[in-house]
Amino acid sequence: MAIILKASKSQSERAQDDSQVRRTVEELLASIEQRGDAAVRELSAKFDNWLPTSFVLSEREIEQAMSKVSAQDIKDIKFAQAQVRNFAQKQRASMLDVEVETLPGVVLGHKHIPVNSVGCYVPGGKYPMVASAHMSVLTAKVAGVKRVVAAAPPFEGGAHPAIVAAMHLGGADEILVLGGTQAVGAMAIGTESIAPVDMLVGPGNAFVAEAKRQLFGRVGIDLFAGPTETCVIADDTVDGELVATDLLGQAEHGINSPAVLITDSRQLAEDTLAEITRLLDILPTSEIARASWENYGEIILCESLEEMLEQSEILASEHVQVMTRDDDYFLDNMTAYGALFLGARTNVAYGDKVIGTNHTLPTKKAGRYTGGLWVGKFIKTHTYQRVLTDEASAMVGEYCSRLCLLEGFAGHAEQANVRVRRFGGRNVPYAEPASVTDS
Repeated sequence: MAIILKASKSQSERAQDDSQVRRTVEELLASIEQRGDAAVRELSAKFDNWLPTSFVLSEREIEQAMSKVSAQDIKDIKFAQAQVRNFAQKQRASMLDVEVETLPGVVLGHKHIPVNSVGCYVPGGKYPMVASAHMSVLTAKVAGVKRVVAAAPPFEGGAHPAIVAAMHLGGADEILVLGGTQAVGAMAIGTESIAPVDMLVGPGNAFVAEAKRQLFGRVGIDLFAGPTETCVIADDTVDGELVATDLLGQAEHGINSPAVLITDSRQLAEDTLAEITRLLDILPTSEIARASWENYGEIILCESLEEMLEQSEILASEHVQVMTRDDDYFLDNMTAYGALFLGARTNVAYGDKVIGTNHTLPTKKAGRYTGGLWVGKFIKTHTYQRVLTDEASAMVGEYCSRLCLLEGFAGHAEQANVRVRRFGGRNVPYAEPASVTDS
């Protein structure tokens, strides 16, 4: 039976943290809905002390921002984008249109059609998350989205140069220096100066995540995102320093970022605790990481590989780092997670920044029913049908007529009957089944 060596905050305590955010976001979105640009400007001034003439960057402003980025940083951004683009293109190529003749004269198909416009939010408050521009903007463009609007909050009194560079190089059509609820609200609802989009994507703080949740239905979203989560599944093939580094490397995201170790080695668990104590004394982001670990860190000691799998499935963590004698066991058997990082040679930071997989992933157990952001999230699959012959239309109509009347839909049945009369030469009374023997 699994033993909790270190517990985290209870689910009820976490739920209390969410209620105030929900009420605040409702008020902010209502204000944007009612007052448009005026509300957006007030909120930007209030929360970010940012009130430019226009939130949309001009071409000249984009060039000025990019000129502040070093040649090495531009080179690194281009390298990361090349990896993301390459994998996204392979994913897109796997999505094939379908057309098949299912019965003689009956043709069914589907087409993959990109969303027309997308708003991509790139966090930039606590940390300027340059990589989020690759993951959203670039992936949307590979999917074929015509209009991509990218927004990030002001950083130190203006646009963050590296974020602007990543957005521009990723293919953004419009770049907004605008943050928080006011950014996602303006993109989804639309204002006098910002045309609305059809879909919102990208990570963000609790207010951004809640705004996306409340806007879902009015626009599409990638997923309901909460704080970053990481789970390390490890045995005694690795050491405490490696495990502690991987846990704290994600705990630094925010003071409420869950970080969990699942292990069958008590010695590794104890060594990891000791290493976490040591690293928190030297980690530059220790103030955030310490609060996160103390409140949301957890260590679960298991008896077997199977129990480790069981506990990981219950967690359904966003990031799962697996470092065991049999990593493939987890690859083959895990069903609920955001992304897997297999073996000690890789880690979550690789996926977050550069290796090519997308880092916008399901949190709060959403990995049970959805995957993360990829080109497919920007694409709608639409079906179509075509009937080529009179005989096929009459034959399908006979079945359709009877099935419609089985449910009491006389008007539906007549849609079938009129075709049985016209294309099959049968004199079928109005709203009575085209009753024939099965063929």
